[in-house]
Amino acid sequence: MSKIILITGANTGIGFELVRILAEKGHTVYLGSRNPALGEKALQTLVSEGFQTVKFVELDVTKPTTISAAAKFIEAAEGRLDVLVNNAAISGLQLEQNALKVDVSTIRQTMETNLYGLINTTQIFLSLLRKSTSGAPVIVNVTSGLGSGVYQSRPGSEAHFTAYNTSKAAVNSYTIALAHELKSEGFKVNAVTPGLTATQLNGFAEKGNSARDGALELLPCVLLDKEAGTGLFFGPDGKEFPW
Repeated sequence: MSKIILITGANTGIGFELVRILAEKGHTVYLGSRNPALGEKALQTLVSEGFQTVKFVELDVTKPTTISAAAKFIEAAEGRLDVLVNNAAISGLQLEQNALKVDVSTIRQTMETNLYGLINTTQIFLSLLRKSTSGAPVIVNVTSGLGSGVYQSRPGSEAHFTAYNTSKAAVNSYTIALAHELKSEGFKVNAVTPGLTATQLNGFAEKGNSARDGALELLPCVLLDKEAGTGLFFGPDGKEFPW
């Protein structure tokens, strides 16, 4: 069954590749981007490759007016939304993130996109997700292993980016609470980390996987059915990851 899917932060990186993969499977995919020019450029790239089920929608998760406008646009065109992929995020890695030195403004800025924007987007799109005809509305929160308290507290752990890691830990906590509230309605709400992936977010990390490989790690959580679990944290290879 073809699904109606929205992916935020999708004009580049993992989000863009996920759009492509889902279009390959015949789903209608809305490519969300805060920058209209970059969003349209990404759309035209996919259209030139023969993908006719991809559509662009302007959506800046830090601006509720654009989220509401995007919801109205998709509702007018489709009447429903089956899957929301909260992918938009910033890392702030160009800024000091040592726990002893990080400026609180850096944490606020990161939270604005990674947590508050995710919550705003989710809440605004809930009414449209409730109209899903796919059997189980799906919400996927793209997170990181760096947001896992268990993973980051192990001996020898590295990459303690205070603002980014804290924002993703908060996303994980919100995912648990959201899954709890929506379980009785049949929603499937999960967090998933694609593992280290070379994208703009991390300055194209030398040891990272390709963006397409990262997107493929997210795919199973995007295409869940009504028999799937909810309130879970998945890591690479579809295995449950420690919170």
